[in-house]
Amino acid sequence: MPATEEVLLIGAELLQLYPAPTGATQALRGVDVSIRAGRMVAITGPSGSGKSSLLAILALRERPAGGELRWRGRPVATLRRRDLHRIRQREIGWIAQRPTHSLHPQLVASDQIVQAARMRGVPADPAGVLGSVDLVARAAARVPALSGGEQQRLAVAAASVGPPLLIVADEPTAELDDETADLVLSRLRQCADAGTGVVLATHDARAVARADTVLHLRRGVLSGTRDAGRAQETAIDPLGRVQIPDEALPMFPDGRAVFRIRDGHLELHPPGDPS
Repeated sequence: MPATEEVLLIGAELLQLYPAPTGATQALRGVDVSIRAGRMVAITGPSGSGKSSLLAILALRERPAGGELRWRGRPVATLRRRDLHRIRQREIGWIAQRPTHSLHPQLVASDQIVQAARMRGVPADPAGVLGSVDLVARAAARVPALSGGEQQRLAVAAASVGPPLLIVADEPTAELDDETADLVLSRLRQCADAGTGVVLATHDARAVARADTVLHLRRGVLSGTRDAGRAQETAIDPLGRVQIPDEALPMFPDGRAVFRIRDGHLELHPPGDPS
């Protein structure tokens, strides 16, 4: 890991809204996030918790409806469209949930790598990049001829060319067997160890285990943060409301709690608990 971890992205009070028949739906509500170079961040949470919405914002593919987002210290809201396009092309690798959405179907695998290198303005090394995901033997195959696992490995390989400053991946191991998932996660971990920031949304315990930081979303709110080797932290919003971890929610079935302050510590107990 690099000696200094540059802060690539800072999001403060991020809000995202989408139109719905009954009015705007809040996909994200006041999320704070910081992404550093050389760190692998896993974003977890149930379906509909806002993971994909947060990824789209962090990949600069969508602008937040509210809050502030900074890319390498610059407010994203002040960036011109062509500046955003250049950053997405040169500095951010994007891996969509469906790998075909990240690839050019008319190109063979080696040309996918050449095209990614051209976009990032770096020399192309198709054999080396494909070798990192065990795809050298498929260098001459077009996307439709590749299996789903091979397509995902190719998408990861193309996203890692450069390398970019940041790689953002949406469920990169969702439909992969153990062996293929290990190749994908190993490549992403290698990128992080070499200094690239890596962010992935995932339900996969294998991905969570390799991450440096885990962010847990619930109903569009950041409900907990855990760094490797440290206890899980929970979020407290500006009004003093505490996000209870999912595994503790059954302890409070009626949504109420009793708190006690003892020896400088705050304790939460279910109502009626005599302790």
